[in-house]
Amino acid sequence: MEYSVEDIDKILNFKSWSDKKKIDTLLFIDCTLYTNMGKDSSQTERQTTKSKSKKLYKAISKIDQSVGRLILKSID
Repeated sequence: MEYSVEDIDKILNFKSWSDKKKIDTLLFIDCTLYTNMGKDSSQTERQTTKSKSKKLYKAISKIDQSVGRLILKSID
């Protein structure tokens, strides 16, 4: 199943998934966001993608604070 940024809460609430699988899925969503951008992407599209990435990284922080904080620090 394909997940998107809108599915963050659903992913966080999956009881049958391990923390690793949740983080991997959130990072896969982030990867998909960036791979769908091209050199013809507008500044607005780039900012929107960065904003969505931050949401994903904050969700990762809820699962594993150290990993989430490290990733958030790297983009700022």
